[in-house]
Amino acid sequence: MDAADLDYKARTLSGCIPPHLVSRLVELGHTEEVEFQACRGEWFCAREWARLLAGRDRRAEALEVLAPYVATGWWTAAETMAGLLEGWERIEEAIRLARPYAEAGDRLALASVARLLARRGQGDEAFALLRPHMGDWFLAASLVEIAEGAGRDEDAASLLIARIEAGHRCTAPSCCRRDVEPSNAIDLLAAIRERQGRIDDAIALLHTRFSTSVNGRDQLADLLARHDRVEELRTYAAAEYHGHAAERLAQLLEGRGDVEGAIAVYRNPGGSQARRVRGAVQLAQLLVRHGRGDEATVVLRSLVDSPGGADDWIVDTLCTHYAEQGRPADGLAYLDTLKARRGEEEWDFFRMRLPLMVACGLREEAIEQARAHPEGGTWYAACSIAELLSDAERTEEAVAILEQQGSGNGGVLAWYLIDLGRVKEAVALLRQHKPKAAVQLRADAPADEPPF
Repeated sequence: MDAADLDYKARTLSGCIPPHLVSRLVELGHTEEVEFQACRGEWFCAREWARLLAGRDRRAEALEVLAPYVATGWWTAAETMAGLLEGWERIEEAIRLARPYAEAGDRLALASVARLLARRGQGDEAFALLRPHMGDWFLAASLVEIAEGAGRDEDAASLLIARIEAGHRCTAPSCCRRDVEPSNAIDLLAAIRERQGRIDDAIALLHTRFSTSVNGRDQLADLLARHDRVEELRTYAAAEYHGHAAERLAQLLEGRGDVEGAIAVYRNPGGSQARRVRGAVQLAQLLVRHGRGDEATVVLRSLVDSPGGADDWIVDTLCTHYAEQGRPADGLAYLDTLKARRGEEEWDFFRMRLPLMVACGLREEAIEQARAHPEGGTWYAACSIAELLSDAERTEEAVAILEQQGSGNGGVLAWYLIDLGRVKEAVALLRQHKPKAAVQLRADAPADEPPF
């Protein structure tokens, strides 16, 4: 085994048995195959088999499974073994295993070792380990996390203040602070100030950010909600472009039983198209939660019928809503109207018909129409047709459809082969796709996610 090859396969899920299929093998009782493949360089099988052995208190065997992978120098394997050791309260061994990776500068290892040290009560050592790496947003966040338990909040704040001031080169009051490193320095300093009870300082800091939302969350909106600063949150929500603050305000009001107040938030999207679309979908979801499905339908229909509103994801949301409300025929009728308006029906819209037709008792018609569609012979259509067949317990036919498409649907085909008990065929199919030559990936790419 080679560390670069293992890393590429794990990140891209290429040329290997991916985690969800390993779980499927275990679920269907094929643990012998998982054990066998763990010894053949299949990392996700090795990880799962080690977990199963650990759960059976066969600790030495679990470590033996992981040992060849750790021997390659691959951090992910070492991290997994260190996690087992820590779970068994063998923290010194875990630290000894992980420390060389941290000393070599691996940022994931640095954060992991620091957390291990902090959990062992060595917060000062953990702080010192991360301090030289404050320019890295990921490691800076880890340092701030550790600082709380180590009683080093003010030390961490001082480091962040120095970096914010160094990056704040412009003189205008509205300076956007784009040059601050790490990029999350203001957010982290605000988190410390909130921990210290300095709420006004935290709020003032967050008002100076360049980027307000991360992964659909707005830190300022969350802070205002936590501290019951409703009117300030309402003011901020009225101006915030993305609609994340409005969403947080509506959630707060709904949680207090003020459903009408939450509805009013979504009905006033301001001038942002992003907020208008996002808010309409969220409003419909809120109405459904409170048994007002018909009103939700009106909201979604108004959205899709508005200029530019018939995007595929919005239409899909409407069709899903119709199905969940027990009105699949209305969903089909809307798609007919849309098709007549557009003069054609690409697969992205046609595929929305399939679950609605099944809900109307028209599975066979759905299969026939899917096959007859101009795009019915493509690899992506094959997946939908195979799903229809499999749900009708016609898995052999589903496999035949997918096999006609070659390697494009290897993972889906392997799932159905496993369901049929043709495990060796499934594994061979997955392994035959040789990964590309290992490439240098982003240092901050999530450990278990593809880099795209």
